[in-house]
Amino acid sequence: MLQIRMGRTGRYCDGMSRRSFVQLGAAGMASLGMADVLRARAAGNSRPKDRSVILIWLDGGPSHLDLYDMKPDAPAEIRGIWTPIPTNVPGIELTELFPRQARIADKFSLVRSLHHDTGDHFAGGHRMLTTRNMNVSGANTAGRFPSIGSIVAREAGPRQRGMPAYAAVPVASSIGLNPGYFGGNWLGGQYDPFQTGGDPNSASFKVENLNLQTGMTLERIQHRRSLVQDLDLISRRIDADREFVVRDQFDEDAFNFVTGTRARNAFDLSREDDRLRDQYGRHNWGQSTLLARRLVEAGSRFVTVHYGGWDHHWDLKAGMENYLPLVDSAVSALFEDLDQRGLLASTLVVLCGEFSRTPRMNDGGNGGPPLSKGTPGRDHWGDAMFCLLGGGGIRGGMIVGSTDAKGVRPLTRAVRPEHIHATIYRALGIDPALHLLDHQGRPTPVLEDPTPIHELLTDSGVA
Repeated sequence: MLQIRMGRTGRYCDGMSRRSFVQLGAAGMASLGMADVLRARAAGNSRPKDRSVILIWLDGGPSHLDLYDMKPDAPAEIRGIWTPIPTNVPGIELTELFPRQARIADKFSLVRSLHHDTGDHFAGGHRMLTTRNMNVSGANTAGRFPSIGSIVAREAGPRQRGMPAYAAVPVASSIGLNPGYFGGNWLGGQYDPFQTGGDPNSASFKVENLNLQTGMTLERIQHRRSLVQDLDLISRRIDADREFVVRDQFDEDAFNFVTGTRARNAFDLSREDDRLRDQYGRHNWGQSTLLARRLVEAGSRFVTVHYGGWDHHWDLKAGMENYLPLVDSAVSALFEDLDQRGLLASTLVVLCGEFSRTPRMNDGGNGGPPLSKGTPGRDHWGDAMFCLLGGGGIRGGMIVGSTDAKGVRPLTRAVRPEHIHATIYRALGIDPALHLLDHQGRPTPVLEDPTPIHELLTDSGVA
């Protein structure tokens, strides 16, 4: 097999290398790569809608009480530091640090009664991204089930040929694991997301995974591809297997991803107007979100965006006052941009993390004297969480469920991760009752409970 490495990325905080490559097989191109994804898509019976997903992942776990489910009447140690503000939807309030989102609350809905009941980062991340427990924890961190992005990539493929079906900007990282619970796991590495690497806010940003290895040019790839096609003609005369005929389409798509202009143009942020880039925010999160919009516009199906650093056990005030304005600029600009481009109806935006934070704030000491680490913080909490959803077949301006007066547990309309996933699948036109064959050949349901949040869906979701 001919393997062309497409550059290298730097190292994440866990020290793990984020190498990515496209493999081009000797019997066509991509014997274990994008072509396999496309073959799997064609072999299935799914008829997905012309919709995409942008999942913004708040890695580390943001507090529901400080963002989207504030409790102004609760005691001070619970209600926290900030006050809620009204939005353009009567009855919906957000933190005062989200003024821009407050002006567009009619474009998204909030699930306030989400829970999975674990405060373990790894268990929570696995449940949110795969819906499964499977005994994953800090002592057993390996991914054991395919992520929702991987399953969508397998079932639906890209919306436009020449684009990766599943991409991550800039990295696919869940609690320091890459691709971790964003990966295909037993579906295979071909269903891992394509990662851009780098910092989209950097003036020198380029997609490292599209850089050809030293000495390898597009002309040389074309030459080798011609040779491979000649060898294929010989094989076809010997073997009448129809797979040789149908393989051409899939190998062509994988080849076009490497050599074509669609993906290269989509990854080029310099093509965007400076004023729009300013609206998203001139920071990693803002420009990563803008790049995600470019990818779904060009034809990717599922794109994740990594917002890391939410593990605020102490000094919550400094953390939130640094992070929340960045979230506000990026998320509000994304919804407004999608709407102005006529893409909001076809792009489902999801915002969540692996869990939330404790309703009662701690003393800010982390085992030392109170406030010695700054202001109080909040610890791990999976009994009550939020998830924001909007666009792409989801009704806006709604609140699903509620928590009790102190934000401890769901009070009404309790929702679990599988219901979020089922809603996403329905919006995309994928049957949430889907079964996949696991590595032992057993049919395995994608979701243990395939019931979507029906009140959020604008249509049945099935084409």
